[in-house]
Amino acid sequence: MTSSGSDGSGVARAGAATGAGATIGAGAAIGAGAAIGFVGLGRMGLPMAGRLVTAGRRVVGYDVVPDAVERAGQHGIVPAPDLASLAGEASLLVLMLPSSAVVDAVLGDEALLGALRAGTLVVDMSSSEPLRTREHAGRLTGRGLRMVDAPVSGGVSGAEKGTLTIMAGGSEADVAEAAAALGSLGTVVRAGGVGAGHAVKALNNLLSATHLWITSEAMVAGERFGLDPDVMLAIFNRSSGRSGSTENKWPNFIRSRSFASGFALALMVKDVGIAVQLAEQVGAPSALGSGALELWEEAARELAPDADHTEVARFLQGAARAAQ
Repeated sequence: MTSSGSDGSGVARAGAATGAGATIGAGAAIGAGAAIGFVGLGRMGLPMAGRLVTAGRRVVGYDVVPDAVERAGQHGIVPAPDLASLAGEASLLVLMLPSSAVVDAVLGDEALLGALRAGTLVVDMSSSEPLRTREHAGRLTGRGLRMVDAPVSGGVSGAEKGTLTIMAGGSEADVAEAAAALGSLGTVVRAGGVGAGHAVKALNNLLSATHLWITSEAMVAGERFGLDPDVMLAIFNRSSGRSGSTENKWPNFIRSRSFASGFALALMVKDVGIAVQLAEQVGAPSALGSGALELWEEAARELAPDADHTEVARFLQGAARAAQ
């Protein structure tokens, strides 16, 4: 392993120290002609796979939705007719799927597993349940395969721009290999062993959800008192109440009424649920987290199934008007 260092951008060079918390830069882990198999070509998966193509990778993609596969072809992604065909070409397999249940189904597909070459690295970039991820890793190891969990933060915009934060869990060598292949998607940070990436992603979204909800309550209360929303945000962002919600979500997606952050409310509810479940599983307090989950679930019942997560502000504004 080469010595630790930076390329001047704040991202460690490929081959730098890869202990937990270290950022890991991009390099060439697999041959230029080798294929990355990409399963899941939805709102996040398609721009991510497309960026890999732009970076010079050969990407073979699969999705159960035919329209998604058709769109993938327009981005230079080679469509695979089924999972086994994709696995037969893949030197590295990426999953970007909506839930642990779907990950279970894919990683339980015997045709896929049988087509993967021994030693292939499987990278689950979905927002999955950490303890189930460890179970998957154990089963894959028994089949002569390797696993890294590498969920992302940054939304559709980050996927399109290649500015995602990629939270990776796995051995140092496996995370370095994943980072070398996927570094064009953003900054890879090793969180720890297998499951650590999925754990920290869920906990991050628990924080994000709680910030947004209480910020929205504060903003609605201030508006009803007669405060100017923009003045409130300016003050909060110079004070101890600032957060990603005051600096980004409220100014850019809520004040504009676009509600177009690119991250669905349903996915936020799922991730908060994973975080609360994890706290319960490890015996950690989760009173506020559990309360936040109940509030988000209530909003999900009232808002449209495809609502953006920033629409909780609209939900609270409506509740305030109804209370008059």
